[in-house]
Amino acid sequence: MTAAPESALAASTLSVLCRAPAEQVKEWAESRLERLEPLGIHVERNATGLVLLPMQDTVRGGPFLLGEVLVAEALVQVGSARGYAAVLGRDLEQALAVALLDAATQLPEQAADILELVDQQRGVQEASDAKLLREVEATRVEMETF
Repeated sequence: MTAAPESALAASTLSVLCRAPAEQVKEWAESRLERLEPLGIHVERNATGLVLLPMQDTVRGGPFLLGEVLVAEALVQVGSARGYAAVLGRDLEQALAVALLDAATQLPEQAADILELVDQQRGVQEASDAKLLREVEATRVEMETF
């Protein structure tokens, strides 16, 4: 089963927001609170917890559980939109900010400028990932040439 385009966009947006610097995400959410508050904000969940980290065995290809990871999780309702976030660590404010932004991206009057910020951050993250991959590749050892 493939995800709907909207679901893929939402997952991609959440991925970028969760990897963005926490202080930056908090500032983005804070700057939108005045526009979101008249719609009504209800925090349904904002807590820390442990989740299992699944991995893929590189030899046999089967899944296994690497261990537990601490996450901060938030679930909010903003008007008719629901937002969710789970971020690594215990920063409940970061999780709440991401969840608020997630909900705001589902509101037509709020989505455009948030998605613009997300696209800018996506570019920064992709450049950082590419740099890291180049650095890792430079350390690769070909065992056949040894």
